Amino acid sequence: MELMEITNRQHEQEFLDLPDSLHASNPEWIRPLDTEIRKIFDPQKNKFFRHGEAQRWILKDANGKCIGRVAAFINKRLTGRNDQPTGGMGFFECIDDQEAADLLFHTCKDWNEQRGMKAMEGPVNFGERDKFWGLLVDGFYEPVYNMNYNPPYYQKLFETYGFKEYFKQYCYSLRPEDPIDPKFRKYHDQLLATGDFKVLNPEKNNLKKYAKDFSIIYNKAWARHGGGKEISPEVAFKMFQTMKPVMDTRIIYFAYHKEDPIGFWINLPELNQYFKRLKGKFDLIHKLYFLYLKRFTRNSKFYGLVFGVVPEYQGKGIDGLMIVHGQDQIMRETPYRDMELQWIGDFNPKMISIAKSIGTRQSRTLITYRFLFDRNAEFLRMPILG
Repeated sequence: MELMEITNRQHEQEFLDLPDSLHASNPEWIRPLDTEIRKIFDPQKNKFFRHGEAQRWILKDANGKCIGRVAAFINKRLTGRNDQPTGGMGFFECIDDQEAADLLFHTCKDWNEQRGMKAMEGPVNFGERDKFWGLLVDGFYEPVYNMNYNPPYYQKLFETYGFKEYFKQYCYSLRPEDPIDPKFRKYHDQLLATGDFKVLNPEKNNLKKYAKDFSIIYNKAWARHGGGKEISPEVAFKMFQTMKPVMDTRIIYFAYHKEDPIGFWINLPELNQYFKRLKGKFDLIHKLYFLYLKRFTRNSKFYGLVFGVVPEYQGKGIDGLMIVHGQDQIMRETPYRDMELQWIGDFNPKMISIAKSIGTRQSRTLITYRFLFDRNAEFLRMPILG
């Protein structure tokens, strides 16, 4: 076997094409857009290169056939926050061969260790946790947009090498027409009756306001958890601008007490229902095809990107206010009849409780693994959020 660093366009294309050859016989496989993967490893497009670095490899057999790939990366801003500096590895694909997998894993270990790391997590993204994060171990059906997908045997490859479960990631699905807990309707009606609470859909021509509100809620509800960091209104606005072409404001909700933003529930149409027809391509012709599909084909699926309530209003029914408002609007005004909540970590029992209470069923499980380079060091799971 020959391991090769990605040094030219041909290597990169082999890196992008390998999953298609491995999963060609699986009807559930949906190839991510090549542009989405390329920009993760482009220093001009991925801000994580400002404080980090990444490297990619492909693995070939004796006949020159590509049989594996992997990437390793570090974020210098995060690695020094504890006594166990931790790098990352991801975008792993491999034939069902432990020797080949071990070579890929060990390459990432060596690369991270040479840069002062004491551990590595995988499979993760060189970016935010909302993309390409975790190994799928249950729920092997069509992945949602920017979700990792892999065959079941990958779990054995990771665990045989020595990776241990750092945390589990649960996805939940529901049908909007299904009944939800009556207590949510009660909260909704009581809060609206006061005249002090409201739920609004964002306006596309006023995204700066909603980006600011998003940053306020996010920073209060999420930034201190799980290694998160605060989001500025400017960064939030850029995120909203990126989402704008595919945004359906009828499935995005902001809750307010008087004029103060106190909660959000951000959903997006499930783009893989379109992208599965594009086979990873997004040049001009495929962009036009995407616009055609978006306009003239019915998409009945959407996914929950993030849900948050500021701490001082948690436990006061704000979740019910948004959920009931959303259910009513979705059934009345949209074609969506299937929803999947993006992953919730097992370290976040409050969000798991909310997901279960609205009548969802657990639809997928992914695992984020950690590998300690000192095999005698104590292994600790992700701490539970309070």
